[in-house]
Amino acid sequence: MRKEDIELLAPAGSYEGFEAALGAGADAVYVGGSAFGARAYAKNFEEEELLRAIDTAHVYGKKLYLTVNTLFKNRELTEQLYEYLLPYYREGLDAVIVQDMGAFAAIREMFPGLHLHASTQMTVTGPEGMKFLEEQGAARVVTARELSLEEIQRMHEASPIEIESFIHGALCYSYSGQCLMSSILGGRSGNRGRCAQPCRLPYETALCGKRYDGKKDLCPLSLKDISTIEILPQILDAGVTSLKIEGRMKQPGYTAGVTSVYRKYLDRLFEKGADHYRVEEKDKKYLLDLFNRGGSCRGYYEQQNGSSMMAFTNEKKTGDVTVSLKKKKEKIQGNLILFPGSPAILDLSCRGIHASGAAGEVQYAQNQPLTEERVRVQMEKLGNTPFEWERLDIQMDENIFIPMKTLNETRRQALEALEQELTKPFKRAEAPHVSLKTGQKNKKRTENLPIYVSCEDLDTARSLYKREGIRGMYLPFSVMEKCLEQGLEQDLEMYLATPHIMRGELPQRFLETAGKWLKQGMTGFLVRSLEAFAALKSAGLADKCVLDHSMYTWNDRASAFWEEQKVMRNTVPVELNEGEIRHRDNRHSEMLIYGYLPLMISAQCVHKNLYGCNHKEEWVSLKDRYEKEFPAVCYCNPWKMENTGNTVPCYNIIYNSIPYGLLKEKEQVERLGLHSLRISFTTEKAEQAVKIFEEFKGVYLDGADLPKRDYTKGHFKRGAE
Repeated sequence: MRKEDIELLAPAGSYEGFEAALGAGADAVYVGGSAFGARAYAKNFEEEELLRAIDTAHVYGKKLYLTVNTLFKNRELTEQLYEYLLPYYREGLDAVIVQDMGAFAAIREMFPGLHLHASTQMTVTGPEGMKFLEEQGAARVVTARELSLEEIQRMHEASPIEIESFIHGALCYSYSGQCLMSSILGGRSGNRGRCAQPCRLPYETALCGKRYDGKKDLCPLSLKDISTIEILPQILDAGVTSLKIEGRMKQPGYTAGVTSVYRKYLDRLFEKGADHYRVEEKDKKYLLDLFNRGGSCRGYYEQQNGSSMMAFTNEKKTGDVTVSLKKKKEKIQGNLILFPGSPAILDLSCRGIHASGAAGEVQYAQNQPLTEERVRVQMEKLGNTPFEWERLDIQMDENIFIPMKTLNETRRQALEALEQELTKPFKRAEAPHVSLKTGQKNKKRTENLPIYVSCEDLDTARSLYKREGIRGMYLPFSVMEKCLEQGLEQDLEMYLATPHIMRGELPQRFLETAGKWLKQGMTGFLVRSLEAFAALKSAGLADKCVLDHSMYTWNDRASAFWEEQKVMRNTVPVELNEGEIRHRDNRHSEMLIYGYLPLMISAQCVHKNLYGCNHKEEWVSLKDRYEKEFPAVCYCNPWKMENTGNTVPCYNIIYNSIPYGLLKEKEQVERLGLHSLRISFTTEKAEQAVKIFEEFKGVYLDGADLPKRDYTKGHFKRGAE
């Protein structure tokens, strides 16, 4: 591990923040432009500012990355992305941070040579996902914040590409990229950079339907900020090469303060070694005083979850600290030559790069000659340039005269030439404009679309198993095992559901048993995470995969990307409205028409944090200020297999308070050109599930009258911003 291989990456929400980050010692800065960034409410950069920032970073020998980490709608991808990125690509932008696989594939084609960083919004949780993204052309993966040091180490061992991980700043309650709460409840999508942070609000809680505890100010989803200054050696040993500070929404003073402390200790670590690494109490306090929510924690690097990581409040605290913003200056060497009859010549060098400027003509002095001291005073005035003198040699005749404005012009020309030389290696030629085709037009109405059903428990599956009108079922392992024992006499398509989040390897028994079931007639898998897909692809099973709506395909290029991976079909994203779905190619897409939508998937456990852990898959109810109740369901055994219980990291799913349903929208749904429909059962009792299925079957397949039942339409009408 060499110091030059490790990058301290700082955030900037404005140009002032960018300068503050560099002045405090950042090796690279990540920023958002005027569009497509996951912090839409930051000040962000207009085009002129961003172009200037790219050049300034390169003058200093630093890097600048641009966030393009939202999900893209079709028109944004086909009509806006190329023109938006082109000037930054030509100027020498070092990398883009991307979530959307359609945008990832499009940028790879449109801008060859531009590094692609897989955003933490991709929810990359293991080595299989890491290797998969390497194959697709990623230069770097930003890990999910929930990973342990051991998990990151395994990723590092699996792939040579760079690993970027968060070391300081806010923690999201949900796995990044897997949160729909702000979107579904208020229309402000975290996948579009507009999160309203409902996780920071107070909720009353109840355990398994028992009375609420009455603590109306409790924020059970609000985490402390992460601060890892004490475990930097361990993070580097795990294979992290880019140390990321969160905070594009925060002020330049915060960025400068945090960056300066991490710069100090990174330098100290490489100077003295890990054995002598100690963090002073005053610096820990300084970081807390800059900003904290009920203290700080080390994140998930050393623990799976727990109440010690929770703030349980949204009170934002700062101490009495003053941060001075420093402006970075790059050291240069110069040689000024002043001899009569020749122009004034200034040769400059910086990091082995040379440039020069020349102006006017040096005269013999008629009266009082210029002194070297006077010339030096004038030449050392570098003003607002990015440079400072490390050394200036002056070679001059003793009896000369030259106007000060000529010296100024010489200096200006040389400095401009040096900036050009320093930035020239990063400039790129025009990129080829790749045509991105949009989806099918003039969709024909399709009646009697096949209906698939997903369910989580055995009672519900048994109740639905022999119902007419079901084309196929999506079931977890334990449920599939019991159902298959009854045979496949109805010739149902049967799909084995993977966990919503995959941590660690595919269980060997899961893969072996699934292989047997496939030979017996099981159709394939319902895949809900990048890691699970990558693992199944490695096992040669990509063509047996159906992608759930958490595997985002907002645009046709994303759908095409997954078709190139040979998947069976995808699921229509739940954040698109009817018009946006209509402009999408849905020929290989299944659409959810009923279900309690998962608002958050979290490594934290509300049950454990408030009531203790009993390893039972119970649920805690969260009641908001509008009296709506959201069940936080414990998934203690994500694989639903006996031999993996309590050995694989668990998670919570917070479901919406009311189910999503398109019962009255049959006509519109049938005009979308879909492959199939899905009804999803999660927290319902078996008898409820049967009744709901029969109602939807009656409307969609039998032409029955609409029952008197109301559902939320989600984004089908309004869409996400």
